[in-house]
Amino acid sequence: MYSRNSEPVRLERDCAAVLVPQGDEVTLPAGSVGYITQALGGSFTIFVEGNLFRIAGEDADAIGKEPPQPLELEEGADDAEVERLVWSQMRTCFDPEIPINIVDLGLVYEARVTHRDDGQRLVEVSMTLTAPGCGMGDILVDDVRSKLEMIPTVVEADVELVFDPPWTRHMMSEAARLETGMF
Repeated sequence: MYSRNSEPVRLERDCAAVLVPQGDEVTLPAGSVGYITQALGGSFTIFVEGNLFRIAGEDADAIGKEPPQPLELEEGADDAEVERLVWSQMRTCFDPEIPINIVDLGLVYEARVTHRDDGQRLVEVSMTLTAPGCGMGDILVDDVRSKLEMIPTVVEADVELVFDPPWTRHMMSEAARLETGMF
């Protein structure tokens, strides 16, 4: 859960959080003391009173951290440039228990930049989970959706959770397999 290297924190205000791995939304009260066990992709996993909680980047101030900076995109960027930013943004999405982004974990099957009938950009993503019963599934899907909708010119992200084909460790990038020891 946490180690001597985990950074201690005290919540400076009441803060929305998600219980890991169940996925239940809770409020951690101001004054709660814990340890940051993972700080990746702009969100934080903290260990408080024997439980893990995920705190979203927009609530970073509750634990004395800076929220993520707004995304920038050059004016007149084409779909290919937006798609590069889409993949970059998805690499900031992490399972709170696994310190590897969802792209390198092999959870993202497809991401396409398209246009709605009104010409506005839409991003369509097909992704899966390491296990179908994962309580964090809805949280991860929402994290992907909200991070993609932060991209300038993207007005909607449609993130579909699929289980066919089922995820296997062979879908992980070589770097992710090396990091986890799953050769």
